Amino acid sequence: MTHTLTKESDVYSFGVVLFEVLCGRLCCTYSNGRVQQNLVRTWIECYKEKKLNDIIFEDTTIQPLEQSALNFFSDIAYRCLNESRKDRPRMDEVVTELATALRYQKQFQDLKIPLEEITLATNHFNVEKNYIGDGAFGKVYRGEVSHSKGRSMTAIKRIDPKFLKKIRILSCYRHENIVSLLGFCYQGDEMILVYEHVSRGSLDRYLDSPHLTWSQRLKICLDAAKGLRYLHDQRGRHQKLIHYVVKSASILLDDQWNAKVSDVGLSRMGPANEQNSVIVTVAESNPGYCDPQYAMTHTLTKKSDVYSFGVVLFEVLCGRLCYTLDSKDHVKEILVTTWIKSYEQNKLNDIIFKDPTIQPLEQSTLDIFSDIAYQCLKESHEDRPKMAEVVAELERSLDLLNYQEFIGEWNKQCPLNYRSDIEPMKFQSKGILRNSGKTWFSLNKKGEHCEMISIAECLGSDVVFAEWHRFSSEYNSRFAVGTYHWFGGVLRTHAKTQFLSPGITYAVNLVFKYYREGKRRCEPIFLKYRLQGERESSISYIAYEREDGWWACELYQFTTDHITVDLQILFEGFDNSAYFKVEVEGIEFQPLENEEHIDDKQPISDLDSDSDANWEEKLPADYEDIMKLSKKGIFDYFPWTAKKKKKKKRKAYAILCEGFLTNDGRKWFSLDKNGKKCHMLSAALIWSWKKKVLLPESRFRQAIQWVDNWCINIKTEVRSQLVSSETTYACYLVYKLPEDEYGFEGPVKVEDKVCDTGYTIWYIYLTTPQTPIIRPKVGQNTHKPLNLPKYNGLPRQRKDGWIEVKIWEFQAATTVIMDLTLNFCDHKAFSGLIIEGIEFRPI
Repeated sequence: MTHTLTKESDVYSFGVVLFEVLCGRLCCTYSNGRVQQNLVRTWIECYKEKKLNDIIFEDTTIQPLEQSALNFFSDIAYRCLNESRKDRPRMDEVVTELATALRYQKQFQDLKIPLEEITLATNHFNVEKNYIGDGAFGKVYRGEVSHSKGRSMTAIKRIDPKFLKKIRILSCYRHENIVSLLGFCYQGDEMILVYEHVSRGSLDRYLDSPHLTWSQRLKICLDAAKGLRYLHDQRGRHQKLIHYVVKSASILLDDQWNAKVSDVGLSRMGPANEQNSVIVTVAESNPGYCDPQYAMTHTLTKKSDVYSFGVVLFEVLCGRLCYTLDSKDHVKEILVTTWIKSYEQNKLNDIIFKDPTIQPLEQSTLDIFSDIAYQCLKESHEDRPKMAEVVAELERSLDLLNYQEFIGEWNKQCPLNYRSDIEPMKFQSKGILRNSGKTWFSLNKKGEHCEMISIAECLGSDVVFAEWHRFSSEYNSRFAVGTYHWFGGVLRTHAKTQFLSPGITYAVNLVFKYYREGKRRCEPIFLKYRLQGERESSISYIAYEREDGWWACELYQFTTDHITVDLQILFEGFDNSAYFKVEVEGIEFQPLENEEHIDDKQPISDLDSDSDANWEEKLPADYEDIMKLSKKGIFDYFPWTAKKKKKKKRKAYAILCEGFLTNDGRKWFSLDKNGKKCHMLSAALIWSWKKKVLLPESRFRQAIQWVDNWCINIKTEVRSQLVSSETTYACYLVYKLPEDEYGFEGPVKVEDKVCDTGYTIWYIYLTTPQTPIIRPKVGQNTHKPLNLPKYNGLPRQRKDGWIEVKIWEFQAATTVIMDLTLNFCDHKAFSGLIIEGIEFRPI
């Protein structure tokens, strides 16, 4: 069209070359030396329709292309072929994407295991010694081999080579509830997949086991549901999968009874942008499990998996397979219809699994579990829930069951005379050990559940044993294992709760003691940490000593809908180069108490003064002397025409409540609601040598802006005339932050230079501490606290537009000397900070 060539023209041509490499052929076919067909348009359509498998080059003698590598390679090739030149990538971007594809392919190559090693590990596929059973589309053998994660016992499956295309997707799907692919072998006529070995085998073997409690049964169902949800709802580049062979035999159990979905490599792929993918026309024979809609449509969707999983849920509920066999092991009867009728006729007790050795399932839990199982078996696809909804309901049923079991255990430990609705509070608030001594459980004053998991349980097998990393029983820990001595470095923890109160906002705290005593009630700690899987780290700046003698630093806040929460927290050490030795007791989940942002000590308005019935009692005895400090003077306020003394006093009280500038223009005086004296000293008065900035919004019309100062010194006298006697006062720094608040996040150390008793150092914040908030959905995490803790050193917004933070307390006397220094704990400057002044108000 333009008859001109640009750099983008080269990009297009290179995109054609990329597709030629991908498809293993030239972009054109020729006949008698002439172009017969241009294949580029066909390749573009195959990409758009997610049909790359129809055109990609394959040969049995070379290793297949891994799925993520294929995604990156094909994506950049397609973008090069954009019709619009401005939409084509630059060549440096092409290089980056191709490098990423190459990296994925090299990682995939690491999964390859030599046939000789597999043959040796299985004793040449010995049926008598190594045969485990028949999986979908192949026999499974046991054998110990070396793989990308080390060396371990594995499950080795021989399958038909026609499933070669499946290998490329397997390494992309990794989840704790999916059986992991550890390696593969494609050599000669052998097509072998090597999976992690799940020791207890398949769920169908344990359906009628009296050793499997209801709590374990529900947990197994929940695990399997999470695995299927992962396959159905893959985000990003990965294609969604339809498992299509969901049954109790394809759900495997490890030695801790955790469930993992197997046979994922034989699942059917669906385009990532389709809601209900259908890629099959032939279904494997699964009597009882197969979606009835398949008989009519000959297609399977994600809702087909939901149906099959509903059958599994009823199998777990009833303690038996969904079919019976005759003497020749042929299917005799399908029980699913019978189970559906029993549910609809409210006769679940006739079919539910019962055993005298296990506690019966509570009715409320049974209702939630059976309801979701029944919904999965709805005839119409539209009426069946998504796997995400199934997971939510199973979580709800398991939470309820765990809570019911806990209450039962609690009542066994609780003294008989405390088993009323009120009396147990005192006993329960002290706390008890639960979970075999690994969890400390207690109640707060509101009856909300508090839970702390011992550090030994959180560390698990990741414990480091050395002279400097050890457990100690010297610190009066609530746990028998004691505290863990930690001086920094990486600490990987895994905290799983069991007894939280749903609907409550919690703080997650690290609970510890310092290696040596003698610390103040709060200390800077600069603890650096992050959740597993997150890239950005957070910092907990300050640790506080509690009434029980333990220290805590807040890590996260969250609101939970469940009694269980599962957090993997990576502690990365201390960020301010400080060297701390701490004795860690555990990770605590503590209900948050709101800070009440109410201060009835602030100056009141003129309107409030008019409605104050006791105003005359609150008017200071020396009010006339105080009024003389006014810039205008008392007689300017009350001209000679004011004849009545009471009217004069009433007017004086209103003026004092509203506040006024003193005659030097550098002080502001007022009364609070209780008639107590308040006053503010301007920044220009305290730091008279500093350069002033004009600010119309300030009551002094000016303020001080700090430039590169690392220290702020506040030295002044508090005159007795401006405070009420026998009253405790707080001093507030009144300020504004610069537009760019970077550098103001950390705590500020306040040191009293003249105090000779009590604490001489404490800490404040100029910005609200940014505690990370854990949201229920990925990508919703924020740093805006749900609730602020009750702490004196936190800033808050004033009604006049300024910010204030309490920096000092004192008892009013004849003369009070104030001499404070303020420094950032991380040694940063106060650049850009604007200070209006310091204000003194009664506490």
